[in-house]
Amino acid sequence: MKLLNSFGPNPRMVRMFISEKGIELESLEHDLMGGENRKPPYTDKNPGGQMPALELDDGLVLAETVVICDYLEELHPSPALVGSTAQERAETRMWTRRIEQKITENMYNGYRYSEGLERFKDRMRCLPEAADGLKTAAQDGLAWLDALMDGKQYVCGDRVTIADLVLYCCTDFTAGVGQSIDPSLRNISAWFARIDTRPSAKASLHPAAEQVGRKG
Repeated sequence: MKLLNSFGPNPRMVRMFISEKGIELESLEHDLMGGENRKPPYTDKNPGGQMPALELDDGLVLAETVVICDYLEELHPSPALVGSTAQERAETRMWTRRIEQKITENMYNGYRYSEGLERFKDRMRCLPEAADGLKTAAQDGLAWLDALMDGKQYVCGDRVTIADLVLYCCTDFTAGVGQSIDPSLRNISAWFARIDTRPSAKASLHPAAEQVGRKG
Protein backbone atom coordinates (compact mmCIF):
# COMPACT_ATOMS: atom_id res chain seq x y z
CA MET A 1 0.00 0.00 0.00
CA LYS A 2 1.33 3.42 -0.89
CA LEU A 3 0.21 7.03 -0.78
CA LEU A 4 0.15 8.81 -4.15
CA ASN A 5 1.39 12.07 -2.73
CA SER A 6 2.10 15.66 -3.72
CA PHE A 7 2.25 19.22 -2.47
CA GLY A 8 -1.16 20.65 -1.58
CA PRO A 9 -3.57 21.11 1.32
CA ASN A 10 -5.53 17.92 0.66
CA PRO A 11 -2.47 15.66 0.48
CA ARG A 12 -1.23 17.47 3.59
CA MET A 13 -4.43 16.59 5.43
CA VAL A 14 -3.87 12.87 4.78
CA ARG A 15 -0.22 13.20 5.80
CA MET A 16 -1.31 14.95 9.01
CA PHE A 17 -3.79 12.15 9.68
CA ILE A 18 -1.05 9.57 9.14
CA SER A 19 1.29 11.50 11.42
CA GLU A 20 -1.33 11.70 14.18
CA LYS A 21 -1.83 7.96 13.84
CA GLY A 22 1.87 7.13 13.80
CA ILE A 23 1.43 5.11 10.59
CA GLU A 24 4.41 4.39 8.35
CA LEU A 25 3.34 4.40 4.71
CA GLU A 26 5.27 4.28 1.47
CA SER A 27 4.83 7.45 -0.59
CA LEU A 28 5.07 8.01 -4.34
CA GLU A 29 5.52 11.66 -5.32
CA HIS A 30 3.63 13.44 -8.11
CA ASP A 31 4.09 16.93 -9.54
CA LEU A 32 0.84 18.69 -8.65
CA MET A 33 2.13 22.11 -9.70
CA GLY A 34 3.02 20.72 -13.12
CA GLY A 35 -0.36 19.02 -13.50
CA GLU A 36 0.93 15.44 -13.50
CA ASN A 37 -2.23 14.40 -11.68
CA ARG A 38 -4.50 15.67 -14.49
CA LYS A 39 -3.30 13.30 -17.21
CA PRO A 40 -2.36 9.64 -17.76
CA PRO A 41 -0.94 7.54 -16.29
CA TYR A 42 -2.21 9.08 -13.04
CA THR A 43 -5.78 9.50 -14.30
CA ASP A 44 -5.77 5.85 -15.36
CA LYS A 45 -5.55 5.07 -11.65
CA ASN A 46 -7.67 7.96 -10.36
CA PRO A 47 -10.02 9.33 -13.04
CA GLY A 48 -10.97 12.20 -10.73
CA GLY A 49 -7.45 13.54 -11.16
CA GLN A 50 -7.21 14.90 -7.64
CA MET A 51 -4.45 14.36 -5.10
CA PRO A 52 -3.84 12.37 -3.02
CA ALA A 53 -4.88 8.78 -3.61
CA LEU A 54 -4.11 5.52 -1.84
CA GLU A 55 -2.99 2.55 -3.94
CA LEU A 56 -3.68 -0.76 -2.22
CA ASP A 57 -1.61 -3.90 -2.58
CA ASP A 58 -4.19 -5.48 -4.90
CA GLY A 59 -4.08 -2.47 -7.24
CA LEU A 60 -7.32 -0.82 -6.12
CA VAL A 61 -6.91 2.96 -5.86
CA LEU A 62 -8.93 4.88 -3.28
CA ALA A 63 -9.41 8.62 -3.78
CA GLU A 64 -11.17 11.36 -1.77
CA THR A 65 -9.28 12.42 1.35
CA VAL A 66 -11.97 11.54 3.89
CA VAL A 67 -12.47 8.10 2.29
CA ILE A 68 -8.73 7.44 2.53
CA CYS A 69 -8.72 8.44 6.20
CA ASP A 70 -11.81 6.33 6.94
CA TYR A 71 -10.05 3.33 5.41
CA LEU A 72 -6.85 3.92 7.38
CA GLU A 73 -8.85 4.33 10.59
CA GLU A 74 -10.42 0.91 9.97
CA LEU A 75 -6.93 -0.57 9.76
CA HIS A 76 -5.49 1.51 12.62
CA PRO A 77 -8.34 2.35 15.01
CA SER A 78 -6.17 3.90 17.71
CA PRO A 79 -5.81 6.77 18.33
CA ALA A 80 -9.30 7.38 16.99
CA LEU A 81 -9.52 10.39 14.67
CA VAL A 82 -12.95 9.51 13.32
CA GLY A 83 -14.38 7.92 16.44
CA SER A 84 -14.36 4.96 18.81
CA THR A 85 -18.14 4.46 18.80
CA ALA A 86 -20.91 4.70 16.21
CA GLN A 87 -22.06 7.97 17.79
CA GLU A 88 -18.58 9.52 17.74
CA ARG A 89 -18.05 8.49 14.12
CA ALA A 90 -21.40 9.96 13.11
CA GLU A 91 -20.66 13.22 14.93
CA THR A 92 -17.24 13.51 13.27
CA ARG A 93 -18.65 12.84 9.81
CA MET A 94 -21.45 15.33 10.37
CA TRP A 95 -19.04 18.13 11.28
CA THR A 96 -16.59 17.20 8.53
CA ARG A 97 -19.37 17.42 5.96
CA ARG A 98 -20.58 20.76 7.32
CA ILE A 99 -17.07 22.18 7.22
CA GLU A 100 -16.56 21.00 3.65
CA GLN A 101 -19.89 22.38 2.45
CA LYS A 102 -19.85 25.71 4.27
CA ILE A 103 -16.15 26.55 4.38
CA THR A 104 -13.43 24.56 2.69
CA GLU A 105 -14.91 23.95 -0.76
CA ASN A 106 -15.86 27.62 -0.96
CA MET A 107 -12.33 28.62 0.02
CA TYR A 108 -10.66 26.27 -2.43
CA ASN A 109 -12.87 27.26 -5.36
CA GLY A 110 -12.60 30.93 -4.46
CA TYR A 111 -8.85 30.51 -4.83
CA ARG A 112 -9.01 28.37 -7.98
CA TYR A 113 -11.26 30.89 -9.73
CA SER A 114 -9.14 33.94 -8.86
CA GLU A 115 -5.53 33.81 -7.62
CA GLY A 116 -5.14 30.25 -8.94
CA LEU A 117 -6.96 30.84 -12.22
CA GLU A 118 -3.91 30.67 -14.48
CA ARG A 119 -3.01 27.28 -13.02
CA PHE A 120 -6.49 25.79 -12.97
CA LYS A 121 -8.20 27.22 -16.07
CA ASP A 122 -6.95 24.37 -18.26
CA ARG A 123 -7.51 21.68 -15.62
CA MET A 124 -11.13 22.22 -14.65
CA ARG A 125 -14.12 24.46 -15.42
CA CYS A 126 -13.48 27.73 -13.61
CA LEU A 127 -16.03 30.41 -12.84
CA PRO A 128 -14.11 33.64 -12.17
CA GLU A 129 -17.35 35.55 -11.69
CA ALA A 130 -18.15 33.34 -8.69
CA ALA A 131 -14.86 33.84 -6.83
CA ASP A 132 -15.83 36.80 -4.64
CA GLY A 133 -19.12 35.25 -3.64
CA LEU A 134 -17.47 31.95 -2.73
CA LYS A 135 -14.90 33.72 -0.58
CA THR A 136 -17.65 35.64 1.20
CA ALA A 137 -19.63 32.43 1.74
CA ALA A 138 -16.52 30.83 3.26
CA GLN A 139 -16.13 33.70 5.71
CA ASP A 140 -19.81 33.40 6.59
CA GLY A 141 -19.19 29.72 7.29
CA LEU A 142 -16.24 30.50 9.54
CA ALA A 143 -18.32 33.02 11.49
CA TRP A 144 -21.10 30.44 11.84
CA LEU A 145 -18.65 27.86 13.17
CA ASP A 146 -16.99 30.38 15.48
CA ALA A 147 -20.26 30.94 17.33
CA LEU A 148 -20.68 27.18 17.75
CA MET A 149 -17.12 26.70 19.03
CA ASP A 150 -17.71 28.65 22.25
CA GLY A 151 -16.32 26.57 25.12
CA LYS A 152 -14.97 23.85 22.80
CA GLN A 153 -11.33 22.89 22.34
CA TYR A 154 -11.91 21.17 19.02
CA VAL A 155 -14.71 20.89 16.49
CA CYS A 156 -16.09 17.78 18.18
CA GLY A 157 -15.54 19.00 21.74
CA ASP A 158 -12.52 17.63 23.60
CA ARG A 159 -11.29 15.19 20.94
CA VAL A 160 -9.18 15.93 17.87
CA THR A 161 -10.80 14.53 14.74
CA ILE A 162 -10.49 14.56 10.99
CA ALA A 163 -12.88 17.54 11.02
CA ASP A 164 -10.12 19.60 12.67
CA LEU A 165 -7.52 18.41 10.18
CA VAL A 166 -9.71 19.21 7.15
CA LEU A 167 -10.35 22.75 8.38
CA TYR A 168 -6.81 23.39 9.58
CA CYS A 169 -5.05 22.31 6.37
CA CYS A 170 -7.44 24.42 4.31
CA THR A 171 -7.20 27.59 6.39
CA ASP A 172 -3.43 27.31 6.75
CA PHE A 173 -3.16 27.13 2.96
CA THR A 174 -5.70 29.83 2.11
CA ALA A 175 -4.10 32.29 4.53
CA GLY A 176 -1.33 32.47 1.92
CA VAL A 177 -3.73 33.26 -0.93
CA GLY A 178 -5.75 36.09 0.57
CA GLN A 179 -8.29 34.23 2.68
CA SER A 180 -7.19 34.55 6.29
CA ILE A 181 -9.28 33.85 9.37
CA ASP A 182 -10.80 37.10 10.60
CA PRO A 183 -9.05 37.84 13.94
CA SER A 184 -12.42 38.89 15.38
CA LEU A 185 -13.38 35.20 15.27
CA ARG A 186 -11.78 34.51 18.62
CA ASN A 187 -12.89 30.90 19.01
CA ILE A 188 -11.66 29.85 15.56
CA SER A 189 -8.43 31.82 16.00
CA ALA A 190 -7.74 30.09 19.33
CA TRP A 191 -8.64 26.73 17.80
CA PHE A 192 -6.24 27.34 14.88
CA ALA A 193 -3.38 28.23 17.24
CA ARG A 194 -4.11 25.06 19.22
CA ILE A 195 -3.93 22.81 16.16
CA ASP A 196 -0.93 24.67 14.78
CA THR A 197 1.20 23.61 17.77
CA ARG A 198 0.61 19.89 17.21
CA PRO A 199 3.71 18.04 15.96
CA SER A 200 1.70 16.67 13.04
CA ALA A 201 1.15 20.21 11.72
CA LYS A 202 4.84 20.71 11.04
CA ALA A 203 5.51 17.09 10.12
CA SER A 204 2.83 17.12 7.43
CA LEU A 205 4.22 20.07 5.47
CA HIS A 206 5.53 19.06 2.06
CA PRO A 207 9.20 19.79 1.31
CA ALA A 208 8.03 22.03 -1.56
CA ALA A 209 6.01 24.28 0.78
CA GLU A 210 8.90 26.64 1.45
CA GLN A 211 9.77 26.91 -2.22
CA VAL A 212 6.15 27.50 -3.27
CA GLY A 213 5.56 29.88 -0.36
CA ARG A 214 2.31 28.25 0.70
CA LYS A 215 1.35 25.75 3.37
CA GLY A 216 0.63 22.52 1.59
